[in-house]
Amino acid sequence: MNAVPDIFVDECKSDSARVAVPSAAVHLVARLGPHVLGGFDIHAVGPRHKVHRKWIRGGQRTVLARLPLGAHHAVLGAPVSEFAGRIVALRDLWDTAATQRLEEKLAAASDAGSAVVTLKAAIAERIGPGTCFDTNTRLAQSAARRLESRSVASVAEELGVSERHLRRVFSEVVGLSPKTFAKLMRFERALTAAKDGRDSCWSDIAVSAGYYDQAHLIADFRSIAGATPREFLAEVRRQS
Repeated sequence: MNAVPDIFVDECKSDSARVAVPSAAVHLVARLGPHVLGGFDIHAVGPRHKVHRKWIRGGQRTVLARLPLGAHHAVLGAPVSEFAGRIVALRDLWDTAATQRLEEKLAAASDAGSAVVTLKAAIAERIGPGTCFDTNTRLAQSAARRLESRSVASVAEELGVSERHLRRVFSEVVGLSPKTFAKLMRFERALTAAKDGRDSCWSDIAVSAGYYDQAHLIADFRSIAGATPREFLAEVRRQS
């Protein structure tokens, strides 16, 4: 497994409404700025299957590290069930000394770039090349790659396990059912394609993202974002 997480930086220059796109991953999130108590804080954010809307104060910088699938236990020392749909302070997960070391380094970070380097290093220490993953984690990782383009039944058959076993293991490791995971992956692909303008219309986007048809895409957007694809795309673009 790659020990380097995906890192995202959001710098909010003025008070504004933001939308957080749901994710199947566990994130480690550091917030820095004058409106954050103490100047910064660090939390683990679990898998979410709905869009989250929030108000961000100007001057806040947020660094989000998306942990590799199945790495939450190595990094945070707790099962994914403790994070699903929740936000947990890092100090409630790490020992005091480890938390203080990371907090001191983040406090000394002069900009978002420095904070990114600090957070990457802290995570890499915990999921280095020698990290071992159990059978269930490896099964969930293999299933996740296949679920982006295939049904739960066909993935289970290909991996040589029953659908029931796959669902149980996947929920334990990822914190979501295989069906919900696949739904979020389709949603993410469709939104990315729409933002990038790779396809000319929503029907083309639906096909390329893995939906049955445009009606299927619209239904998923209403379920996940509470809006039509066009409405949600406009909302996301307003915050860019």
